[in-house]
Amino acid sequence: MKTEVKKIDANKREVNIEVSGDIVKNKFEDVFKKIAQNAKVPGFRPGHVPRDILEKHYSSAAHEQVLKELIPDIYNQAVEKEGLDVIELPQISEVKLDRMRLSFMASVEVSPQIAIKNYKGIKVVYKQITVTEDALKRHLDALKESRKIDTLDDNFAKSLGYPGLTELKEALKAQSYIQEENQQRQKLENEIVENLTKDLEFKLPQSMVDRQLQDLVRHTKVDLAMKGLPREKIEEKESELTKNLEPEARRQVKVYLILAEIAKKENIPLDDSMPRRVMELLLKEANWIESA
Repeated sequence: MKTEVKKIDANKREVNIEVSGDIVKNKFEDVFKKIAQNAKVPGFRPGHVPRDILEKHYSSAAHEQVLKELIPDIYNQAVEKEGLDVIELPQISEVKLDRMRLSFMASVEVSPQIAIKNYKGIKVVYKQITVTEDALKRHLDALKESRKIDTLDDNFAKSLGYPGLTELKEALKAQSYIQEENQQRQKLENEIVENLTKDLEFKLPQSMVDRQLQDLVRHTKVDLAMKGLPREKIEEKESELTKNLEPEARRQVKVYLILAEIAKKENIPLDDSMPRRVMELLLKEANWIESA
């Protein structure tokens, strides 16, 4: 296999790939053997069509099948050989195939080089979580208002599935604690992300930004529809939504790529759980400081 990589910009590469000899020849042989098993040619039984007749009737189909089977395999070998961290499906062009040689060009986007360091020991400020009596009273008052009642007593607690008012208060206290804990976790994660991104600048792969932007726009349109906005009004807003959501799409892609770079350094698989696992690592390794 011959490969040649041409750098187009920070994230784009053109890879010229060529294979010849037995790889191509044997693939044609395999394809024609498969075709011969079911080939329908007048005057011949399936599996007994002479090769020259088979070539005459199925040459074009064999050519297409060889391309279909060879290009993905050869492309993946070329990417591995060149050590390219490809992030999108390639655009294949300039395909040339004869019985002994295959060549093509693959245009790809690669992950940017991110010079990340000092991601351990990030300072995070936290506070001990307590649910005060005042906070509990606010929850109880809100519950009274929502149920339009005058008195919170054991009977009311039982109507909500609790043995008594004491147990209802304990449940509300636990819910409040979990809510505050989740809010603080989100705040700490945001602090870590801000710390990671503030001094890192690199060119974002446009294909990733475009895909993320499409997802954000689609979700926003669904939310608007759920709120009752007519379809035609939503469509009118699409251009505005795209413009307004692009900065957020770029931010999300930047954060993902930074987390992915840390994942590579820490041997964390780049699967759907990667962002969560990297964030858990960063929190574990953070410099926790209790607020006064």
